[in-house]
Amino acid sequence: MHIEFYGATSGVTGSCHILRANGQTLLLDCGLIQGRREEMENNRNPFPFAPDEISAVVLSHGHIDHSGRIPLLVKQGYAGPIYTQNATADLCEILLQDAAFLQEKDAQYENKWRKRKKKPLIDPLYTVEDASAALQNIVRLSYREKREILPGIHLRYKDAGHILGSCNVEIWLIENGIERKVVFSGDLGQYDTPILNDPAVIEHADHVIMESTYGNRRHRDRQSTIDEIGQIISDAAHQKGNLLIPAFAIGRSQEILYYLGKHYDEWNLDRWQIFLDSPMAIRASKVYWEYPHLYDEEATRLRKQVNEMPFLKNLHLTPSPKESMAINRIKSGAIIISASGMLTGGRIIHHLKHNISHSGAHIMLVGYQANGTLGRRLVDGDSAVRIHGDEYRIKAKVHTVGGLSAHADVDDLIRWAGNFKSNPHVHVVHGEAEVKQDFRNTLETRLNLQASVPEPGNIFELG
Repeated sequence: MHIEFYGATSGVTGSCHILRANGQTLLLDCGLIQGRREEMENNRNPFPFAPDEISAVVLSHGHIDHSGRIPLLVKQGYAGPIYTQNATADLCEILLQDAAFLQEKDAQYENKWRKRKKKPLIDPLYTVEDASAALQNIVRLSYREKREILPGIHLRYKDAGHILGSCNVEIWLIENGIERKVVFSGDLGQYDTPILNDPAVIEHADHVIMESTYGNRRHRDRQSTIDEIGQIISDAAHQKGNLLIPAFAIGRSQEILYYLGKHYDEWNLDRWQIFLDSPMAIRASKVYWEYPHLYDEEATRLRKQVNEMPFLKNLHLTPSPKESMAINRIKSGAIIISASGMLTGGRIIHHLKHNISHSGAHIMLVGYQANGTLGRRLVDGDSAVRIHGDEYRIKAKVHTVGGLSAHADVDDLIRWAGNFKSNPHVHVVHGEAEVKQDFRNTLETRLNLQASVPEPGNIFELG
């Protein structure tokens, strides 16, 4: 029995690993590669395994960098079950259909200039029909439900505290009378994050596949982050500009709405028009509302105080393109929450074009910005950026609010790994190269754990 490492071993996206035991092949996640255009082109490369040889897929959560190539896997011959947590299954119906729609649109746009240049046309990576076919294979599981999913292979999900339905994955493998337990962290959330419960405690494993997105950084403490958001809103109001919040449609948008509702009076939000301008985020917010049993204690109390979602009285949901375009007629007094979180596409790009060169405007980045993305260029302090072929001077004030990250920081990661009593071998994935090496060293020095950083294609025997 062994682990094969593929995606998220040379960066933070494209999560994809394989476990082989007892003649079975288990795929952990099947995510899209995101970032620079040339990196995203790697999504078209053949899988490093035959899709029809996979016995089962186990999905840690719905984010596209973990789930986004599942329709392609099915398109290329996989016909088995796709195990997910219940809430993840509902979010995947939104995410995978949206991803397929974007794939179709991107191919149409690409083929316009290819046709003019007399170059070969391309097909979308996968279609909405492919996504629908993949969704038919989903098998729902609840947290803490242990199930034999293949001969000699048992699975159990526990709450990872990252987004709704996110999971730590526990897998028991039995081959020739030998049992090994593998734990896959998925993406771990911060402790004391609003709405969601803390990452679950797991005490025993032989091997741990562990993310390291912020494996050498600490987030600002929660209260300082809340104070910073309040100050940004106040400054934007004083300077009579709009506030743009690029936010991931799943998780971050709902957390921001939560904070705006909780601090509505304190932040004088009645003087603003607030827009949730993302069809996906609107649909995802309704999914969040339907799973109150997964909320933490504070969110449960707040949920009981209101009768419908969302609960901001001046919040406008704008699902249609016409409604979205109308927002750009507003020159001040608008808080615009819109995807994508790393400014790699979506409606937020159009709002950015209308606001980025206005000195009174503010842009609040609230999530991880991968190398090569427009969001990273803003974080790095570029004086100008190119959007849709045109250059825009950056006059808006850019804020990086790291404390809102849905990812655990180094202290949270160590806290989670420190729960293990069985001295497992930790395989560090899902981080930039330097970060993974730093986190491996931290695991060894602070927890005295054996840790390694696998390269793409590495195979590790479990014994």
